[in-house]
Amino acid sequence: MRLYHTSDRPIEKPDIYRGRKNADFGQGFYLTPDRDFALRWAREGAVINEYEMDLTGLSVFTFSRDQDWFDYIFNNRRAKDGLEADVVTGPIANDTIYDTFGITTSGLLSREVSLRLLMIGPVYIQTALKSEKAADQLRWLGSWKVEDVGRYRKIVREEEEEFQRLFAEEMQKLL
Repeated sequence: MRLYHTSDRPIEKPDIYRGRKNADFGQGFYLTPDRDFALRWAREGAVINEYEMDLTGLSVFTFSRDQDWFDYIFNNRRAKDGLEADVVTGPIANDTIYDTFGITTSGLLSREVSLRLLMIGPVYIQTALKSEKAADQLRWLGSWKVEDVGRYRKIVREEEEEFQRLFAEEMQKLL
């Protein structure tokens, strides 16, 4: 499996303990199999790290954008990772996840409505390495500096604007 990670420097050996505990899939080293998506995360001076992953002998859990995915991310956002896996892969929650989950926990939105809101927009896949065993099976192939960051930032802005439009339409239906 080919994977990519955007950073400010080359990362030959990832640290699975450096990431936030309350990220989508809990603490781990996050990558994506989508090269173009990795480029969209780039800021000025960024590099893309490229890896090859051998999944042999690893416990791998794969999510789809569904209720189980929602529940897992909901718990992780509260730093309650309850899944034992070396690797977790599945959709990235959109940028309104903090707002959506915050509104859900306050009781203003039901879990069903929150899940519906989180289904808006394109699906991008992320892979989180959650164990040293998984990190040991990730082989660094190299890295390169991202050229034309402005072009990728423009794509992100356009996607965000479209997402906000669709989100507003869905919210109007709820009122």
